[in-house]
Amino acid sequence: MNSSKPLRKLNANTTSITLAHGSGGKAMRDLIEDVFVAGFANEHLSLLEDQARFELSALMSEGDRLAMTTDSYVVDPLFFLGGDIGKLAVTGTVNDLAVGGAIPRYLTCGMIIEEGLPVHDLRRIVSSMKQAADEAGVTIVTGDTKVVHRGAADKLFINTAGIGVIPNNINITADRAQVGDVVILNGYIGDHGAAIVDARGEMSLENTIESDCATLNGLISSMLDVCPDIHCMRDATRGGIATVLNEFAESSRVGITIQEDAIPVRPEVRGMCEILGLDPLYLANEGKLLAIVPADKADELINVMQQHPTGVRSAIIGKISEKPVGRVILQTTFGGERIVDMLVGEQLPRIC
Repeated sequence: MNSSKPLRKLNANTTSITLAHGSGGKAMRDLIEDVFVAGFANEHLSLLEDQARFELSALMSEGDRLAMTTDSYVVDPLFFLGGDIGKLAVTGTVNDLAVGGAIPRYLTCGMIIEEGLPVHDLRRIVSSMKQAADEAGVTIVTGDTKVVHRGAADKLFINTAGIGVIPNNINITADRAQVGDVVILNGYIGDHGAAIVDARGEMSLENTIESDCATLNGLISSMLDVCPDIHCMRDATRGGIATVLNEFAESSRVGITIQEDAIPVRPEVRGMCEILGLDPLYLANEGKLLAIVPADKADELINVMQQHPTGVRSAIIGKISEKPVGRVILQTTFGGERIVDMLVGEQLPRIC
């Protein structure tokens, strides 16, 4: 950061966000420099320009295509076991880049803050974002701050956009699944959805379920080292693994069969689902990916994935067939079969 000019500081008596912090004047500049520029601490933000600037040669040295994504986060509550809205905003955007084979590099951060949000909560969230970004090897380079009246939002909404570089030999798309391929999952499903339900405290459940919120680019990099020809890959967030598998089946015009007893679900999550009438196949995840890969590479991939912290429980959970086209079939533990449709409606609102 540019040390020749000291950063502005919030008034020592300021404990909560006011409308003045979004006015464009001194209060807003104090907030931006004290909380965001200092909190994210990098040479791009310290310039305080209206845009971040990069050397194209540095990006081009890593690949021949740019990947770009954006997402907004409105999770309720802001803090939950295993993460918070800030960590979620970074990991979600990093993962959206990484599952396409991109090397994530830069993020933006847009904050829509409700008047009255405690400043210490905002600092805590910024610190969480910084930690997640550092762990993923990405930099938050530019952003925007808006403050709205009490009641016009719910504490804090965050938008993040991300840019990454796709290496020359990588081509991962939803329409590349082939008959004979297998489906790989990197661990327990439904943890994030269950953690949010638990954090809301509406069901009086005595659980300590932790969100699986995590960046996956490190795991994916190790997977691509072993198998650059991964056919399809996505992170299973809202709508769970059921929705992602249906997207693959429809895009590739294939059938997908999954084995119920091969899909890892924590006993606490399964128990919560039974109480509330939910299906873990549709519960949100924030650190889980599904990959469709050539069968002859599956065992080697599983071995590599299980050596990574976010892939310890990786497993083959299904296979690709010619029929039924565009359908996902679950083979149950009782020996029966049922169709797994795409999620209809909203199982749990404001989950991310």
